[in-house]
Amino acid sequence: MQKKLHVKVGDTVTVLSGTSKDKEGKVLSIDRKKNRAIVEGVNVVKKHVKPSASNPQGGIEEAEAGIHISNIMLTVNGVKSRVGRKLDENGKLVRILKKNGEVVK
Repeated sequence: MQKKLHVKVGDTVTVLSGTSKDKEGKVLSIDRKKNRAIVEGVNVVKKHVKPSASNPQGGIEEAEAGIHISNIMLTVNGVKSRVGRKLDENGKLVRILKKNGEVVK
């Protein structure tokens, strides 16, 4: 059984703490076992890459590293809010913003 998280791939989120605090980005992937997400343009680290056939020069590349799920908050139309779940009129469970009750698509 998968864990229910407050963010999904493709959501826009804001970082709450750490060196990338107050940066916004889109969630690229989620690791449910480690409770970490990779967010576009956030927590960028330098990786040393060995030379290979596709990259004969090798060198140092920049890539996004994971950030813990508890350190990000969903942002919709510039509004940061916690996320709740509620049944809609069709009986389907949807995510809503706690701050204003808006449904998250």
